[in-house]
Amino acid sequence: MDLKLDGKKAIVTGGTRGIGLAIARRLALEGCRVGICARGSAGLDAALAAFAADGLAVIGAACDVADAEAVKRWTEAMAAELGGIDIVVANPSALVGASDEDAWRAGLEIDVLGTVRTVEAAMPHLEDSDAAAIVTISSVAGVESFGGVRPYNSVKAALINYTSNLANALAAQGIRANCVSPGTIFFEGGVWDQRRRDDPETYEWALSRNPTGRMGTAEEVADAVAFLASPLSAFTTGVNLVVDGGITQRVQY
Repeated sequence: MDLKLDGKKAIVTGGTRGIGLAIARRLALEGCRVGICARGSAGLDAALAAFAADGLAVIGAACDVADAEAVKRWTEAMAAELGGIDIVVANPSALVGASDEDAWRAGLEIDVLGTVRTVEAAMPHLEDSDAAAIVTISSVAGVESFGGVRPYNSVKAALINYTSNLANALAAQGIRANCVSPGTIFFEGGVWDQRRRDDPETYEWALSRNPTGRMGTAEEVADAVAFLASPLSAFTTGVNLVVDGGITQRVQY
C-alpha cells in the first residue's frame, strides 16, 4: 500500500533505538526525509551509519529534549536541512521506574515537556505544510492501572490528553494530531528484554496476559505511526491508537 509519504519531511525525537529507531526507518522506507535526535552522540552516530548503509535519507544531531533551547536549535537545523517539516513524531521517554520526586520530575521534563517543546518548535513549519501531522507516543500504562503508582503511567496519560486537545485546537489549520499507545513491546536491549533476563517472573506474567501469546515488535508500532502520519489518515485526528495485541482489558471507545 502506498502511504503517499514520498517526499515528506519528518522529525523523530528519540530516534536511535527501539520504537523510535523503527519509526524513523519505516518513514524513510516510505520515502520521507527524516531527522532524528538522541541525547548522546554514540547511539546517534551508530544509527545514522546504519541508515546510510541502507541508503536511507536520515540525518540527525544530538539533542536533549529536557533543554528547551536545544530543542529549538535542533528543530530549526532539521527543518533547514530537510527543507521544512510535515511530520513530527514525539517519542521521548525517561522510562523512570522509581516513584520519588526526581523520577516525577524526569517524567514530566522528558515525556511531557519534551513532547510539548518539540511540537511547539516545529509549529511554524507545520503551519506551512499541506500535510501536517503530529504523532505522540504514549503507552497502555496511560489508559489502565498497571504496575502501581508511578510517574510513567501518569505522564503517559497526560500525553493522551494533551494530544486530544492539540487535535481540537489545530484542526481548523489542517494540522492533525494523533497518539499511539504501545503495549508490551520487545526489542533487543529494551525494557522487556532486560526484564526477561533480570526479572523473569514479571516477564512471564506480562507475556501470559497477552491474548496473542507474544509481545509486539517495534516495527509493528512503527507501522501504526506511519499510517497516522500519512495522507491516507487525512480525516483522522485526536485518536489514541492502542497497539497492544489485546493486553488491555477495557472496551476501546
